[in-house]
Amino acid sequence: GGDQFVVVLPDIHNRADAATVADKLLQDVRAVFHVQGMPLSLSPSIGISIFPEDGYGPEELLRRADAAMHLAKETGRGNRQFYLPGMDGRASDILQQEHLLRDAITQGAFVLHYQPQVNVSDGKLVGFEALVRWRHPQRGLVGPNEFIGIAESRGLITPIGRWVMFEACQQMKAWHDEGLPQVPVAVNLSALEFRQRDVAAEIAAVLQQTGLPARFLEIEITESVLMHHADQVSETLHALQALGVGVSIDDFGTGYSSLAYLKRYPINKLKIDRSFVMDTPGSDDDVAIVTAIIQMAHSLQLQTVAEGVETHEQMALLRGLGCNLAQGFGISHPMDARQTRAWIRDSAI
Repeated sequence: GGDQFVVVLPDIHNRADAATVADKLLQDVRAVFHVQGMPLSLSPSIGISIFPEDGYGPEELLRRADAAMHLAKETGRGNRQFYLPGMDGRASDILQQEHLLRDAITQGAFVLHYQPQVNVSDGKLVGFEALVRWRHPQRGLVGPNEFIGIAESRGLITPIGRWVMFEACQQMKAWHDEGLPQVPVAVNLSALEFRQRDVAAEIAAVLQQTGLPARFLEIEITESVLMHHADQVSETLHALQALGVGVSIDDFGTGYSSLAYLKRYPINKLKIDRSFVMDTPGSDDDVAIVTAIIQMAHSLQLQTVAEGVETHEQMALLRGLGCNLAQGFGISHPMDARQTRAWIRDSAI
């Protein structure tokens, strides 16, 4: 493809030499550059094969370097990987998954499940998180963790993300029109989607097409989104705020963002990652972390959402700490639209 390049190093003596050159390439290519005043950076992925350990001919060496490069993409981009035995088969599997994913986009083989969010103080429904599933032809219903990475690395995340946004807004509008509780829906946006798309303009168009008022849509982003392209992030988040769309930081506490970002950007909610909630109230360390996040959020006038709530004891702890909202298997598993509608009606009884 036009974004792939080959570097041949005839004078290296060992793998360490190849690693040194690759690291220098990563450093140089990742350096920030400016286009019309806009700061941009790339996330290169490098695969390395070594003669003669990994092959004798150019085709074999290129094929194995390509397999290693795909692993580099899968493991977060912006890194290098050496070829290892067995990667050829892995690359073939990835290619097969890519073909299936392209077919899924064409055939509309995705479905949304909805997980309720409730008020910790009284258990009342306050919103939903929309979670995409893929009706895989061999494996059945597959969660996003198993295909979003491939979708991002193959440039397929945009059509999937657009479908999720439209479907979630359309479904919420239909439930509101039916007389069901008028609560918002939260939609996840990956860092790649946030950088590559005119998010605010697309969301405004979807809201207009579906008729859903902006106050009933929330966008969930991870801390990593806030770490790069500060001007672009600020512009997009303020545009969303102007629309009336809420913004939540998902999996809070697992990333590396500066707390200054919470003050700088228009953010409404912090979602406490499930890894801090799952061992409460038994783990004193996790209770301390959850307590600190809730107190900090309240001091910044932000709401808190606890993820992964499964027990009454966890809910009682969160209530005592002043956590605002909660979601998790202890409240409800994610459900398809039909099941969600029934759950709403049963909860209202």
